[in-house]
Amino acid sequence: MRIWLSLLAFVLCSVLVGVCAGHTWASPASVARALSGDSSLHSMLLLQWRFPRVVAAALVGALLGVAGTVFQGVFRNPLAEPYLLGSAGGAALGATIALLVPIGVPQAWLLPALAFLGAWGATLLVVGVSRAAGGLDIPTLLLSGVAVAAVLAALRSFLMLALSDETVSLQVVLSWVLGGMQTPSWNGVGLLLVVAVLAIFACFRLAPGLDKLGLGEQMAAAYGLRVTRFVVLAVLVGSAAVAASVTVGGLIGFVGLAAPHIARWSVGPMHRLVVPASAAIGSGVVTLADAIARSALPPAEIPLGLITALAGGPFFLLVLARSRRW
Repeated sequence: MRIWLSLLAFVLCSVLVGVCAGHTWASPASVARALSGDSSLHSMLLLQWRFPRVVAAALVGALLGVAGTVFQGVFRNPLAEPYLLGSAGGAALGATIALLVPIGVPQAWLLPALAFLGAWGATLLVVGVSRAAGGLDIPTLLLSGVAVAAVLAALRSFLMLALSDETVSLQVVLSWVLGGMQTPSWNGVGLLLVVAVLAIFACFRLAPGLDKLGLGEQMAAAYGLRVTRFVVLAVLVGSAAVAASVTVGGLIGFVGLAAPHIARWSVGPMHRLVVPASAAIGSGVVTLADAIARSALPPAEIPLGLITALAGGPFFLLVLARSRRW
């Protein structure tokens, strides 16, 4: 119980820091006044600008955390992360099309829609390629993911070279690829909340199967798990969580890698505990990283992906060293 209270406190403190942080810092008293219904301009800005962004950052972090848990469980690899099967490349390609191709649809709608479709579509393509290659086993999925990711990266680079001009278009694409929270409306936050709750619930339902799969495919099958079907289902659920996260936050690296490890160190290896713990840890980490991104170099804003990469790179090396030692 103590660890869960600690995780709850971590998330709440991260949200408070996120709301206070910015080009100009707000005090906790100002946040309390805004929540109590104060009608001053400062309170309105907090409620309509910072609060939605902070809540969105928390939800994006939760989605990345549970997606990382699913991918590490499915592939039984401590270095697996949510962008493993080309979803990052698909999302980046969709965002590039939205930002550079004049389609005639408002970009506020087009960008998240194409990013989501790109991430989800890339995963479906990986599954299709694996099936065409003769199997949906884990090694085939991984190799297909590498191949699809390479093709999508090449297509994105081609579009950036062919369609960008010398103004701001290329900078906008690069900024999105480097990660950065959008500031949604409260309606957008509500939609993201529904998606996050459904994704976390779906990942939680996968927990018993992930535990069985951790014993090995043959042992999992002996315990009654339909391995191929379960792997495909888990990959699609995890990729849906990734797709939802990239529509709001762009490509935020290392969170989905780090959160499940910290969760397992905290609550043990059972996935019914790791899934909610990963959601809480990912939520707090992305919220704090976004607060740093907004406040470290005012009035400029550091890409969120750079913050998580600076922290995640050493963590990746730590995990690699531990896995080699095991």
